[in-house]
Amino acid sequence: MMDKIFGKNKKEQPEPVKAKVTGKIPAWLQGILLRNGPGMHTVGETRYNHWFDGLALLHSFTIRDGEVEYRSKYLRSDTYNANIEANRIVVSEFGTMAYPDPCKNIFSKAFSYLSHIIPDFTDNCLINIMKCGEDFYATTETNYIRKINPQTLETLEKVDYRKYVAVNLATSHPHYDADGNILNIGTSIMDKGKTKYVIFKIPATAPGAEKAGKSPLKHTEVLCSIPSHSVLSPSYHHSFGVTENYIIFLEQPFRLDIPKMATAYIRGTSWASCLALHREDKTYIHIIDRRTRKPVPARFHTDTMVVFHHVNAYEEGGCVVFDVIAYDDSSLYQLFYLANLNQDFEENSRATSIPSLRRLAVPLHVPQNAEVGSNLIQLASTTARALKEKDDQVYCQPELLCKGLELPRINYAHNGKPYRYVFAAEVQWSPVPTKILKYDLRTKSSLNWGEEHCWPAEPLFVPTPGSCEEDDGIILSAVISTDPLKPPFLLILDAKTFTELARASVDVEMHLDLHGLFIPDVDGEARKQVPSQEQQDGALVGEAAAQT
Repeated sequence: MMDKIFGKNKKEQPEPVKAKVTGKIPAWLQGILLRNGPGMHTVGETRYNHWFDGLALLHSFTIRDGEVEYRSKYLRSDTYNANIEANRIVVSEFGTMAYPDPCKNIFSKAFSYLSHIIPDFTDNCLINIMKCGEDFYATTETNYIRKINPQTLETLEKVDYRKYVAVNLATSHPHYDADGNILNIGTSIMDKGKTKYVIFKIPATAPGAEKAGKSPLKHTEVLCSIPSHSVLSPSYHHSFGVTENYIIFLEQPFRLDIPKMATAYIRGTSWASCLALHREDKTYIHIIDRRTRKPVPARFHTDTMVVFHHVNAYEEGGCVVFDVIAYDDSSLYQLFYLANLNQDFEENSRATSIPSLRRLAVPLHVPQNAEVGSNLIQLASTTARALKEKDDQVYCQPELLCKGLELPRINYAHNGKPYRYVFAAEVQWSPVPTKILKYDLRTKSSLNWGEEHCWPAEPLFVPTPGSCEEDDGIILSAVISTDPLKPPFLLILDAKTFTELARASVDVEMHLDLHGLFIPDVDGEARKQVPSQEQQDGALVGEAAAQT
């Protein structure tokens, strides 16, 4: 069964294939669902160790007038081209260290790794899709992104963040403000002897954008930097949170050992082996004021946890409240080694912590006369607490909301403000989602969709045009099947009721993807006029903030 999900390489489908639609697609739903994820794990006689190492395979569903066309294409990164030309893996990924041809001088290769503390990373951008100005980029967690054509899936130029901001790593989960500007965070390792987390902004449009070739990336601006608690062991981070006035960053004890990374090649180990959870350490909560570009002075921390995905954050009653999907350990990354994925899922699940939706509340002002042990949170909306400790430190005790969900998405119009619904994948006994669900934060109840032998990807919410209610829209999810009689399909659900409206089945080798976005109204010249879904939703955030 799992061979169909994680086994053989997937064939690309560069020419559009018309899907068989059953049910009725809403007439207003027009655009492209663009997704990204690993699709090739074997090159020649060599094989990647980890599922997250696989070569990026883009795929898209073009929805127009009730019909759907599917296509897929491998990202023609430098990594892809070098591997295919050599017919073997020659570029290292995070869980797989590649070595040169034995006929070549191995000593010169090793010297090139030792001559830099941080080696040059891969441009195999397999995690997400980012909109920047009028352009779209495939992203990963290194300093490289790759521009793509969302209509044809053609790979365009390679961009190195380091030309614009001093970061060696950057998240694949940026945020978009009301004007369409990008906010992101990256790690600057040993820059002038310091390791720090850098928050930066890429404008939606470049000054003088009327001139051809003007890229917003050239006007990237550093908003703030946060020194790492350890120069040689920075925190891993996959996402972060934002509100109207604040940025939330978790410096977690899941950390990267820089000396080990610098010597990984000659030691014959992967970079992933340099990541470790330090259970004795705290998870530090950094709150940055977007207006002053400085951290809130109080020092906040919470329990040891590993967080890949922030859900949402908002301000209430003098506090920043934020929701995350948290793990008690780092076993999730271990689980996705291909050798482990070939084992029995239920056996694996017993060795893996179940992700949980947790809410934390951080007071923006800590009274100097507050007693040690006193709770600084007085919100009726949450049982999360913030307990005053000695030396002006504050321990934030989370509220457990729900267990067994991952890959969270929301109606992005409610990003940064109070919200009610989380759309996510349900993960209980399997590392691969078996269902998708809608979780109601107010009633603590949920709706779900699932079907035997079906494995849905991250659910993406698309609002009905002109809608006012938070769940007025549809859910899109690419579903693969391990039933030989059931082809993969695009699932379209009513977001209110979670009932199926339609599905678009395609007779192709579809892969399990990770993240992506919906690009509305891309027909003809309209694609140049219509902003991305995140920008449209961000504009709603701005309008709502102005009204309040």
